[in-house]
Amino acid sequence: MSRSKLNDILVFMAIADAGSFVSGGQAMGLTRSAAGKAIARLEERLGVRLLTRTTRKLSLTDEGRAFYDHGLRILAAVDEAESSVAGNAGTPRGLLRMTIPDAFGRLVILPLLKDYMEAWPHVQVEVSLTDRVVDIVEKGFDLAIRIGVTHSDSRLISRVIASYKVLMCASPAYLERRGEPVTVQDLARHECLLFSSKTRKQAWRLRIEDGSLVRAAGRSRLRLDSGEAIRDAAAQGLGIALLPEFLVERHIATGSLCPVLPGIHDSVNIVLIYPSRKFIEPRVRTFMDWIIRNMADRN
Repeated sequence: MSRSKLNDILVFMAIADAGSFVSGGQAMGLTRSAAGKAIARLEERLGVRLLTRTTRKLSLTDEGRAFYDHGLRILAAVDEAESSVAGNAGTPRGLLRMTIPDAFGRLVILPLLKDYMEAWPHVQVEVSLTDRVVDIVEKGFDLAIRIGVTHSDSRLISRVIASYKVLMCASPAYLERRGEPVTVQDLARHECLLFSSKTRKQAWRLRIEDGSLVRAAGRSRLRLDSGEAIRDAAAQGLGIALLPEFLVERHIATGSLCPVLPGIHDSVNIVLIYPSRKFIEPRVRTFMDWIIRNMADRN
């Protein structure tokens, strides 16, 4: 790739980030006219329109969004090249990209992230909050945090960084209407709210008092692809939920959800996953050390 082609891509990335030809051009030391010409060259070379322009708004087309994702990988590769020269002792800098389950990210990780970003001001952070399990190598993520998900991908390394209790709960209205189960077998007469996505389907395997695992045989008329949606459905009286403690502890404390079969207890692991590499960039290493330390303090 010629330097001029790479420069046009960098101009496009700057404009997309800024949402403006003027600001994006200034970030690259260009006038608005020069930035516009760079985008025109890039679009002509690719044969697609990357940006939709109106008098008031600048937005990415579908092709522009796809190309922007590829651009992030280019920037990450540049950061990696710089870091490989600087060595592990170098100052963390560049773009840190991660994918985290939605509710866990917002309730647990984001409140902690401020301290990390203050400690390392040269690091930019991009977080994808989704309950979908994505291929982090293919999508260009530096790491993922997942709940109870293991993998057999030789390209990845995983490490358990925390463990949370898993609680069964339902709304007071639901329990009043349907009765409270006393044994696991009683669940067969109840509505169980299950997690389901294209890649994962949850089956309830419960650890009973003697430590053995049993499969719950409850009905499942409603399946959702979000832990928070399952919690909210339970609070609205649609069934019984089985969720990590961090998702339901406040609702149980306020009484909008009640524990069900409290004698049954289990836990779910929080797993840090990252690509297997000989060299781990300083921004990735410092974040992993930071999140491991913080998770240890919370457990």
